[in-house]
Formats: sequence, structure tokens, C-alpha cells
Amino acid sequence: MIRPELRERLHRHRELIAAIAAIAAGLWIASLGGWLLIPVGLLVAAAACAWATSAWRRGRFTRPVTDPGVVEVIEGRIGYFGAGQMLGGYVSIDDLAEIRLLTLRSARYWRLKTADGQAILVPVAAAGAEALYDAFAALPDIDMRRLTAALESDIVAQRLWTRQGLRDLDTRAR
Repeated sequence: MIRPELRERLHRHRELIAAIAAIAAGLWIASLGGWLLIPVGLLVAAAACAWATSAWRRGRFTRPVTDPGVVEVIEGRIGYFGAGQMLGGYVSIDDLAEIRLLTLRSARYWRLKTADGQAILVPVAAAGAEALYDAFAALPDIDMRRLTAALESDIVAQRLWTRQGLRDLDTRAR
């Protein structure tokens, strides 16, 4: 009954739709008036606005699954299980030293590098890759707006985050 493209877009932005509904509910509660309902309704609407902002960014971060493999984020570790020739591996979020976004053979990859030089490539459009948003958001001094905007740019290689206090790990491509 609903076209597949529309269904996919609604599913991708379902959290944003719920946040907008919560904003509407908060404003409705505030419109009922009274010393109690106005502040409660405005508080609900304000919290829902913060939620909507986060949901909007998360929706822009999420991509349709078109790449092989599966991404898992469990107990502070990012895991990628590759398919075919793709290699997988695990990286602890606490050990991450650098995040880059690369384009290789017309496919986009997150390059996650640790302080000891180990790195894994995680396809942006792998199944479960949307979980990386929350994992990346937990990193100190990360700019999630910049990270999300990088996904929509055509730059081939971008360093998006480096852990403070670590010297430059790789002076090649920026």
C-alpha cells in the first residue's frame, strides 16, 4: 500500500517523526493552560526539541544497507564482520585514536585507527552501521555535525576526529 521508497524513508526517520509528535504533545499540554500544565507542556516540548535535533542528525547519518558485512557495537567495542574479501575486526572505543572517512573504489568507509596503529575499514552502508553514531558521539571533543556533513560531501579522504594528546599518527592523506 505504501511505496517502498516512501516506506524506507519513513523508517529511516521514524525517530524524528516520534520526536515531532512529542513536541506536538508538549505544546498541546501547554495549551490546556494552568499553573502546572503550561510549564510541564513547555518542558516536554523543549526536551522533545533536543530529541528531534539528535534524531535529525542520526537520520542523516544512517544509510540504506548496500555494502557487505555487519557492524556491531557491544560493550564499548566496535566490531565489523566482513563478507567475501573484506576483512573484519574489533576496535575498542576507548582505544580509538583517529576516525577518517575514505572513498575507495566508489565505496565509502570509516577508517577506525587505534593508538598502536591498528586500523579497520567499516563500510558506511553496512548492516548495523547506524549504531556507529552513538559510539562516535561518546568520544571526547567530537563534532557530530561535522561527521554527519562529511557523509554528504564528495571529499575522497577526510580526517574527522583525532584523540587529544596523541601526536599525528599518519601524516599522509588528510
